[in-house]
Amino acid sequence: MPVGSVTRRSFIDSALRAGAGMSMLGGSAIAALADSSSLIVHSARPQDLETPVHLLTTWITPNDAFYIRSHFYTPAIDAQTWQLPVDGDVARPLALTLDAIRRMPSRDVPVTLECAGNGRGNYDPPVAGVQWRRGAVGNARWTGVPLADVLRKAGLEPSAKFIWFAGADAGLGRAPDFVRSVPIDKVLHGDVLLAYEMNGEPLPLAHGFPLRVIVPGWEGAYCVKWVNHITASDHDHPGPFVSASYRIPRRPVPPGSVVNAADTVPIRGLVVKSIITSPADGAALMPGQAATISGFAWSGEYAIRTVEVSIDGGRSWAFARLGDDHAPHAWRQFTLPWRPRDPGSRVLLSRATDVRGRRQPLAADWNPGGYLFNAVDSVRVNVGEELAASPSHHPSDPYAPIAAVTPQDEAAAELLKTRCTICHATDLIDAQRLDANGWQRELTKMTGWGAQLSPSERDLLIDYLIRR
Repeated sequence: MPVGSVTRRSFIDSALRAGAGMSMLGGSAIAALADSSSLIVHSARPQDLETPVHLLTTWITPNDAFYIRSHFYTPAIDAQTWQLPVDGDVARPLALTLDAIRRMPSRDVPVTLECAGNGRGNYDPPVAGVQWRRGAVGNARWTGVPLADVLRKAGLEPSAKFIWFAGADAGLGRAPDFVRSVPIDKVLHGDVLLAYEMNGEPLPLAHGFPLRVIVPGWEGAYCVKWVNHITASDHDHPGPFVSASYRIPRRPVPPGSVVNAADTVPIRGLVVKSIITSPADGAALMPGQAATISGFAWSGEYAIRTVEVSIDGGRSWAFARLGDDHAPHAWRQFTLPWRPRDPGSRVLLSRATDVRGRRQPLAADWNPGGYLFNAVDSVRVNVGEELAASPSHHPSDPYAPIAAVTPQDEAAAELLKTRCTICHATDLIDAQRLDANGWQRELTKMTGWGAQLSPSERDLLIDYLIRR
């Protein structure tokens, strides 16, 4: 093929094919997952899969339709030899087998989980990370042992102020272990579970088998998968997944700002939010035909009071009916019958209000982590004829033809293969919408975790990435 017709996708794919298969599960297993799954693959390794919102039709989300968020590779777990140490500021350190945990009194709790970065792909200016849109959320029935019971069994000391949860998924190189920390008050009084079942079935491996922490009402990263160590401590965990990640500015900042960690606070509870799951964005409806606008609303630790829907782009609003199924930390389904009359394009909106009186804003506060996006949800439909598909959230096609594959491009692709794809597949890189400063920050983080790049290699790679 002529050089001028080479696409960036074909060039990257051919140059990186050797690196793209690296995984604890193996490249073929990941490929099979991507081919057979109905989820949107943002990253094949580690697995970051989003639920298409049209699949969110029931109060309980089926296991095979539930979004998957992973920080590192899925670990291999032997349930027969697995044990859970519980130590630190306790009088009687424990080492619990899975059978011992299952023999303890259990609870069955419906809880909605949402990744803190759900909606990150909507922020402008763009923010680094998985470019979730609307579907990194789901509601499941979790069965397990109250963590408070386990800590009482261990004899929690008065000095304990935080509980640390470590997962078995380990990073490569100098990547830090994934450890999260929860204040003791939430643990003792917040229905925190050590879950071994999801919707009445053994916990799937992708969702944390054999044991997952469930922290009701709080953002999803607290719900550590593959948990293999619990520590009671008199202080918060010092690792970067507590001290640097999953934090937001203390006060609103101008979009694009760089914020010091000292000026941030940890994210705790989820914010009030709703999404329209039907009709789909871009749907074609017939004039006079009965339709139903439906979706889900949630607000972390607080119940939903109302959901309003607009069929005219926000000029007027009507209260939707809330579904009968509800639980303290689970979403509410909403529905509003609608019979469109006149042909033309319509913008449908939804906004939720919780029992505190907090309502979804028209625009979410930008933050450098791309967290807690909760702007009023919108879909565009067309009455009378098919509507052209909504534009991609990418401002341009990252795989548009490039004028030529230069020696510099070839060198940069080799750097991606040997320095970047060791840890993750190229799909996560391809989705980023960063400028030079954004890529500088990402490479600083990656080199801190062990990626080896000289200053000249770093400049070459950044130049290549921003020209995609």
